[in-house]
Amino acid sequence: QVQLVESGGGLVQAGGSLRLSCAASGRTCSIYIMAWFRQAPGKGREFVSSIRWSTPSIYYADSVKGRCTISKDNAKNKVYLQMASLKPEDTAVYYCTARRSATSSYDDWGQGTQVTVSS
Repeated sequence: QVQLVESGGGLVQAGGSLRLSCAASGRTCSIYIMAWFRQAPGKGREFVSSIRWSTPSIYYADSVKGRCTISKDNAKNKVYLQMASLKPEDTAVYYCTARRSATSSYDDWGQGTQVTVSS
C-alpha cells in the first residue's frame, strides 16, 4: 500500500498561483502512475493530471491544460502540481492518487487539500 499526503492548498485570488505537493510513502516501488483529481462542491471527482513514475509521460485535463504543470521528484517520492491563472471554477478539494499498473485502478488516495479561488 502507498500512503499519500497532500499539501499546499489555500485561498488565492483569481489569476493567482498555487503549488500543490504530494508526498508518497510505503510501497513506493509499486507506483506506476501518480495523478491529481479534484472534487468541487456538489460535483463528482474529476481527473486533473497524471504523470508516469518512470518516464515523463504526462496528461492534462482540457480544463487545466496550459495553466497547470505536473512534475515529480523520484528521489523524494513527491509529485507536484503547479497551478497558474487560477479561476473560481478551480475551487475544489484536490486529491493525489497512485496506480500500480497501466490497467489497474487508482487504489491509493490522499486525504485531499482544499483550493479556494476567490473572484
